[in-house]
Amino acid sequence: MTQNDKVRVEGFERVKLKVKGEDNLSSSLENKQTQESELINKINNLSQNRQVQDAIQALDKRFSPMIGGEEVNNQTEQKPANSTKNLVNQFIQASPKPTQKGPMGILYDFNFGIRVYVPKPAAGEGWRVCLMDLDTEVVLLDQTCQDQGYATTAKHHYMNGKIIVSKIHRDGKQEEVLVHEYNARGKEVLIAFPVGSLGDSLGWVPYAEKFRKKHDCKLTLALGKNLIDLFEKAYPEIRFVDASVYAQQKIENKFYAGYYIGLFFEDEQNNWQPRDFRLVGLHRTAGYILGVDPEEVPPRLVASEDTRPIPEPYVVIATQASTQCKYWNNPFGWHYIIDFLKSLGYRVICIDRDRVFGKDLVWNHIPNGAEDQTGPRPLTERVRWLKYAEFFVGLSSGLAWLAWGAGIPVVVISGFTNPLTEFNTPYRVFNTHVCNGCWNDIRYLFDHNNFLYCPKHSNTSRQFECTKAISHQHVIKTILSIPSCRQKPVNEKGK
Repeated sequence: MTQNDKVRVEGFERVKLKVKGEDNLSSSLENKQTQESELINKINNLSQNRQVQDAIQALDKRFSPMIGGEEVNNQTEQKPANSTKNLVNQFIQASPKPTQKGPMGILYDFNFGIRVYVPKPAAGEGWRVCLMDLDTEVVLLDQTCQDQGYATTAKHHYMNGKIIVSKIHRDGKQEEVLVHEYNARGKEVLIAFPVGSLGDSLGWVPYAEKFRKKHDCKLTLALGKNLIDLFEKAYPEIRFVDASVYAQQKIENKFYAGYYIGLFFEDEQNNWQPRDFRLVGLHRTAGYILGVDPEEVPPRLVASEDTRPIPEPYVVIATQASTQCKYWNNPFGWHYIIDFLKSLGYRVICIDRDRVFGKDLVWNHIPNGAEDQTGPRPLTERVRWLKYAEFFVGLSSGLAWLAWGAGIPVVVISGFTNPLTEFNTPYRVFNTHVCNGCWNDIRYLFDHNNFLYCPKHSNTSRQFECTKAISHQHVIKTILSIPSCRQKPVNEKGK
């Protein structure tokens, strides 16, 4: 099949190839691109710092590339990414020019989409650039020009791309001078995660490993510094780097391809994600972005020590969250659960970062009766506590994902998110008889800055009913369904 035989889609959004100077890459894109694509390409291509900050500021209003973005004292919770400055510092820029050298001064790569640069041709000659998606048989761009310029696709997620550059001679005849199909085997590839997201990153790393294996590439994974110790020894064939530091180094990279994983709101054109993350799950979205099997796989984790922290049998709980809608808002729920677990002879260990967390007049305390192991502890220490626990009881939070990776039964209590949002667990506690799942409802845009966010019932008696209506009996029945859980209370001597 020749390039002329490829399917062309009417109205398919594409970037026009322009003929501006090499030093002003920002003007290489036609203003017919959608607003989102214009903003993203400015971030990628503009060279002036003031312009970059303006582009990022505009982007910040349109996209939230993560649930959270604040890293705190070695233990990360999902916090809002409010600071445009932080976003600028943490966003890893692609190389200003394509990194791969073709013939006749042509440059190309697969960073930030499929990208091509063509130099100024001789007088009377020109170029024809064709960019294709081989899997869908769609021509993304087919453009001629008579000057130097750049071309890139609007889509930034993985595509099995093909690049054809033809030289147009003075007599009008065309000669193919570069034909390249995507092949990352043995090449340097970058995958970047947003800094500050614990649960999401735990779910995404296995997909990065799937990508590395599928393409047999040399993978660099940029993510939060506090997560590197969790993964570095477990995934020795991946190079892990601190995304915050790496983004500020301002060094020219030579990556053949680069991909950005995140939770992208208002991505109506699906330029960043082939499918909206709210419809496929927090972790599975990475599989779609990277073009690998979206079937979930628990992450491999490293513990600080491979020994039990205490000799007695114990259960780990985590009760804190970043916004009130993620809490178990049954005011007596945790007290009943702790009493129940202790009646079975378990010690109950709380490993939240914060003993008390909240905002304004709403504050959430560590439940009475739980043993306090809160604080800014290394995540590898948390893995040790989880690894030897009988099971974990918590919310839809990063520590639940950590427990999943530690390989123990995980009880997740949540009404704000639908069960497909998290990893699969047979011990999911969810009440379908009340309002639920607003996180997954694409009609509502999650407000990271509103601690009391409840889009349907704010300031009413029904606020947070999704978890207020989850009874302690419901949770206890779920706990008792764990095969290894003790079924009968023990006496004071533990017999």
